[in-house]
Amino acid sequence: MAQPVRVLLAKVGLDGHDRGVKVVARTLRDAGMDVIYSGLHRSPEEVVSAAVQEDVDILGVSLLSGVQMTVFPKILKMLKEQNADDMIIVAGGVMPDEDVEELKKMGVAEVLLQDTPPQQIVDRLTQLVDERGPR
Repeated sequence: MAQPVRVLLAKVGLDGHDRGVKVVARTLRDAGMDVIYSGLHRSPEEVVSAAVQEDVDILGVSLLSGVQMTVFPKILKMLKEQNADDMIIVAGGVMPDEDVEELKKMGVAEVLLQDTPPQQIVDRLTQLVDERGPR
């Protein structure tokens, strides 16, 4: 039997609202994924360190605070420095459409906005891991 998909969900920065990410965590757990939620107010360094230590397949970062264009370049750079750039990076939350395309160009695998249905999130994360294959 295949190992369950391992996901670390994180809130980076000063954003103090985590109801949405908790709903996503429960949805992914109910779908059989191994989910770690890092809690509020994490730095990019803390998130990358936890993701590498936990050897997750997917690092999902939820943002509502508008800092995505500074946070994701830092996260991607740190993962590359730690030879963990095969980790799938997913952005979630609220962000402008023009940022979505830029994030994908820089290496974010998927951007799931606040109105994405829960089953679509499960399906997309499963698809991303299947496409990547075993690590």
